[in-house]
Amino acid sequence: MLTYAADRLWEETTFVAYYLHWPFDTILDLAHPDRARVIEEIGKINSKLSQDDDY
Repeated sequence: MLTYAADRLWEETTFVAYYLHWPFDTILDLAHPDRARVIEEIGKINSKLSQDDDY
């Protein structure tokens, strides 16, 4: 069984909490693939917003 690096888990958790204001327990309850998808979608939103700011 692979363990997930604690530092990486903290990075992911604080990233989601910062952008979505979700409680810590809610974020930790997500399966890793689901948490990774949420992070990916936040990244897409940020990219879109930063592109829109360039106009």
